[in-house]
Amino acid sequence: MEDLSLHILDVAENSIAASAGKIEIRIDENQAKDLLTIEIEDDGKGMNEQMRQKAFDPFFTTRTTRKVGLGLPLLAQAARESSGTIELDSGPDRGTKVTATFRLSHPDCKPMGDIGLTIRTLVTAHPDIDFVYEQKTNDSTYRFDSREINKK
Repeated sequence: MEDLSLHILDVAENSIAASAGKIEIRIDENQAKDLLTIEIEDDGKGMNEQMRQKAFDPFFTTRTTRKVGLGLPLLAQAARESSGTIELDSGPDRGTKVTATFRLSHPDCKPMGDIGLTIRTLVTAHPDIDFVYEQKTNDSTYRFDSREINKK
């Protein structure tokens, strides 16, 4: 994948496949710490220990339409290529949280891409899902909550 917004889209689609009703996407770009943090958290069905152990294996998937699952392995690779990290917190019936970090100054840190288009795509393609998007950049914070739109 060429940019981070596409990784976010892929992981969010996995959340939807896991029956999530709410997906939170948080981006924290901290120039002072030279760190970009992306968190994607859902309230889907979650993963048991066996699934968590295999989540970063590209040849493991729960889908029946194909035999590979590249979403998390590709995100993990992108994070590690920029001296970052990836963490997965999940449990049955408690959802999943993926946290990836990237060194902003690293030459292999991928660009963010069109995150606005990614969020718009998710919201319009899945109107029954609640999306919360929060982006922090140094001292400013932007927040979007699809529930605010759906109330009107």
